[in-house]
Amino acid sequence: MQILLASNNAKKLRELVVILEGAGISGVEVLPLSAVASYPEPVEDGRTFADNALIKARAGVAHSGLVTIADDSGIAVDELNGMPGTLSARWSGSHGDDQANNDLLLAQMADVPDERRQAAFVSVCALVTPSGEEHVVEGRWPGRLLRAEQGENGFGYDPLFVPAEEDAAGTRRASAEMAPEEKNAISHRARALAQLVEVIRGLAA
Repeated sequence: MQILLASNNAKKLRELVVILEGAGISGVEVLPLSAVASYPEPVEDGRTFADNALIKARAGVAHSGLVTIADDSGIAVDELNGMPGTLSARWSGSHGDDQANNDLLLAQMADVPDERRQAAFVSVCALVTPSGEEHVVEGRWPGRLLRAEQGENGFGYDPLFVPAEEDAAGTRRASAEMAPEEKNAISHRARALAQLVEVIRGLAA
């Protein structure tokens, strides 16, 4: 069985493959967007992560005829009532400008005391089948925001985010200081994708 992952991000594809292999699921080939005929990129105008994940997954099914998985993710800051949320990638106004986004978030949180800097990375994954069956799952990776960037790995808000596991262990590394395989094992996306394992097992049977 082939599954389309509505992304050309090699790290996301590898993450899903590793999860399926770990669950002992065989006979499933995960394809990136580049493996199917190109189609217009859908407008992600949903109000929630789930809305946007479904928009992308439904578009993938409609244009490829394959079971499609799509995710939408970002960071939710308690002090900002859950924002940047779905606007995470374009918080500063320009899509994908990580440095500008980080600088703006730090400025907005400058006067917020350490005890109120809780945040979570959130990933919502949607799986849609050609028959119209839909599954939506959410993974959350709780932690807190730093006052300055730490680390060179990762992307987005990784240099500003200390996972709760790091605080508990006393190491206090930002997610940008973790090795990719270490981060992928406990990340918000991994937690969401893991919830789709049994659905995929059923489809592949």
